[in-house]
Amino acid sequence: MALANPYAIGLDRNAANHVALSPLSFLERAAHVYPDRIAIVHGDLRQDWRTTYARSRRLASALSRRGVGVGHTVAAMLPNTPAMFEAHFGVPMSGAVLNTLNTRLDPEAIAFMLQHGEASVLLTDREFAPVVGKALAMLGARRPLVVEVEDLLAPPGERLGEITYEALLDEGDPAFAWQLPADEWDAIALNYTSGTTGNPKGVVTHHRGAYLNAANNVIAWSLPHHPVYLWTLPMFHCNGWCFPWTMALVAGTSVCLRRVDPAVIFPLVREHGVTHMCGAPIVYSMLINAPAGLREGIAHEVKGLIAGAAPPAAVIEGCEAAGISLTHVYGLTEVYGPAAVCAKQAAWDDLPADERARLNGRQGVTYPLQQAVTVLDPETMQPVPADGETIGEIFFRGNVVMKGYLKNPSATEEAFAGGWFHTGDLAVMHPDGYVKIKDRSKDIIISGGENISSIEVEDVLHRHPAVMLAAVVALPDAKWGEVPCAFIELKAGAQADEAGVLEFCRSQLARFKVPKRVVFGELPKTSTGKIQKFQLRARVQSASAID
Repeated sequence: MALANPYAIGLDRNAANHVALSPLSFLERAAHVYPDRIAIVHGDLRQDWRTTYARSRRLASALSRRGVGVGHTVAAMLPNTPAMFEAHFGVPMSGAVLNTLNTRLDPEAIAFMLQHGEASVLLTDREFAPVVGKALAMLGARRPLVVEVEDLLAPPGERLGEITYEALLDEGDPAFAWQLPADEWDAIALNYTSGTTGNPKGVVTHHRGAYLNAANNVIAWSLPHHPVYLWTLPMFHCNGWCFPWTMALVAGTSVCLRRVDPAVIFPLVREHGVTHMCGAPIVYSMLINAPAGLREGIAHEVKGLIAGAAPPAAVIEGCEAAGISLTHVYGLTEVYGPAAVCAKQAAWDDLPADERARLNGRQGVTYPLQQAVTVLDPETMQPVPADGETIGEIFFRGNVVMKGYLKNPSATEEAFAGGWFHTGDLAVMHPDGYVKIKDRSKDIIISGGENISSIEVEDVLHRHPAVMLAAVVALPDAKWGEVPCAFIELKAGAQADEAGVLEFCRSQLARFKVPKRVVFGELPKTSTGKIQKFQLRARVQSASAID
């Protein structure tokens, strides 16, 4: 007869020993322990943690008094400003869900998100009035309460709000008795993926995952107390990779930035002693290719997280030479942003720069508080050999994975088939257990039966001294089915021609991998710096022209 488990008797959860995990706790602690430390820098503003906590509580209180709470959505069409930072705390403190909108989207996409997410309130900035105005017109009577965030650093623009952000905060109580979520599985944020056909999917994340990934950022990056963090990453993108909450955890200083511009970034780094920043490869590429004079007077090392696309080795090497120490992370909106890290090994320090760049360019291993990242055969769901050659799909599992897609049970079921989250990224597993992306499934070029990784070709192109950015897609070919076509954006003032680029590629690639055509010009990009390959595929009428 089975004996009763003594550890299951009289040892139940209660208010003393079990509290819902939520990053809202981080703000309360920062304000209590470090009330006078600067939390936010924006232009001439210097705002401490005591004030940031009080303003976030005012926002939560004002929303609650207007009937906004659990089950409601508050959307934000904002750049990296204090109001956007405060919204990451004030909105969930009210019980509502924060929906940060991509500020580079068109009116139709914004209108869809406001309608699909059933936004009760929209916080907006006058810079985006042309887009937001059209989106609101499409909604008609279903429009949310529009709150105008007035920023002195914003460009001129039309005012759309029915009330200003400051007036809304004046309605709230700075001592508002907010509550942790009843369940840490409750939703905290809604982020829409960038759809290129059909409507985007709404990724729903929870308090527990946001808490854990905010802590993940600290652990994986060895983030010290009180860092000075520059917002080169949009806060709308995966909630700024959870860094608003991370900054509260370490009581750091957030230096706000409305736009990514080296001429603005380097003076801020110099003035405020910026220690940390995040961004896509294009951000770092802009910095290392900026005039050397902009970097004068910056003697300290800046640490950077890089993600968003597989970083070219040339960017990693360039940052190292420019005094920016990069750590490569990998993830998706569905896993709260970064959920894997290329954890550096001490032995790599003694290797040549190009070999260090190669090793650091891998997607790496799981974040400390994520359960697993692996490479499986998507058909059998079995691990691929750890030989660095066999291609499979990257899968995640753990507490830092979304709840699912809003109002889309079929897409949610498909994403979680087999008990893992399917990323759609193709990769290999190296013998040391580090994952390396080879391509998105739609970006592999199959030429004469041979698989060509567009990332491999792009990495070579980025080593060309005249190349700023490169993207490779499949070009239909009567003989081979498809062949590589390179789109190249040159550095300012640089010159190159197709013959020279192809000769450069031949010196470093197998001949069948060398592009058959080179097109020069500015590349289409998302607001986070990802190259929009679907547009390039459409130009050459690739077989998979649409994402």
